[in-house]
Amino acid sequence: MKWTVIFIAFLLITSTACAGSDSDKKGKEDVEVTSYFGEQPPGLTPKIFEPAMLSPDGLFEGGSFTPDMQHFYFTRKNGKYKQRTFFVIQQQNGRWGQETETDIKWSQFSADGKVMYIGKGYRERTKTGWSALKSPGDFINKMAHGRSVSANGTYYYTVYEKADIGEMYFARLKDGEYASAVKMSHDINTGEFIAHPYIAPDESYLIWDVRREGGYGQADLYISFRNQQGQWSPAINMGPSINTAMQESAPQVTHDGKYLFFTRGEWLTKPDGSQNYVGKRYWVDAKVIEKLKP
Repeated sequence: MKWTVIFIAFLLITSTACAGSDSDKKGKEDVEVTSYFGEQPPGLTPKIFEPAMLSPDGLFEGGSFTPDMQHFYFTRKNGKYKQRTFFVIQQQNGRWGQETETDIKWSQFSADGKVMYIGKGYRERTKTGWSALKSPGDFINKMAHGRSVSANGTYYYTVYEKADIGEMYFARLKDGEYASAVKMSHDINTGEFIAHPYIAPDESYLIWDVRREGGYGQADLYISFRNQQGQWSPAINMGPSINTAMQESAPQVTHDGKYLFFTRGEWLTKPDGSQNYVGKRYWVDAKVIEKLKP
C-alpha cells in the first residue's frame, strides 16, 4: 500500500511537471506567432513571409523589426502603390495595431535599439524620440546598395565606382572616430552586382548577394565566416535550398538570431519596355548558417 501511494504521487508530480513544460512551450510559441503577425516559423526550407495583415493586396515587399519586436517598418510596392510606400506598425499589449505611413525609409537598428541606421546616416534614440540625422564620417559618402553595422559599430558597405561591379569595404570605429575604410579581400569582392551586406553582430560571419560564376541563376546569397584571427573563409554559395534561378538578395538575420530573411524575385518587362523588379520576402531557420560553417 505504501509503495502504491508513493507511485501515484510520483505520477502526479510528473504529469504536473509535463503539463507545466507544455504550457511554457505553448506560451513561447504564442509570443513568437504574435511577433511575426501570426505566421508559423519556418524550418530549414525557406518559405514566403507575407502576413495577410501587412499584405491584404499582395503588395508587401519586406521590412525590419526593432530589437524589442514592438515596431515593424515595411514597404509596399506595385499595384495601387505607383511608388514604393513606407509604413510602420506597432505592437501594443501583445496585439499589432494599424499601420501608418512614415517618412523613415530602409531603417535598420543597432542590437540595443539605441541607434537607427537610415541610408548614409543614423539617428540616436532620445527621451522624446529620435535625434536629427547624423553622419558617421566622410567614408560613407561613397556607399551604394547597402550597409550593415556590427555591435561594436563597424560598418560593412558597398561602393560602386563602375555600373555593375561593386566592391565591399569596412570601416572601424577607433577612439570615437572612424578610421580609413579598408577594402575586403579579392575573394569576397569577386563577381557582379555585389550588394546588401549583412554582418553578424559579433562579426563572425558576413552574408551578401552577388552574381558570380558557378551560381544558380541571377544574384545568389553567399556567406563567409571570420575566425578568431580575423581571417575570412572563402566565399560559400548558400546552396540550392536558398538560391534559385531567380534573384536572391538583401539578407538580414533577426536580432534574436533565429531567422534569416531574404528577398527572392525577378525583373519583369512592362508593356512600355521598361523593367520593374518584383520580389517577395522569404524566411528560413538561421540554423542553415551553422550548417555551412567550415
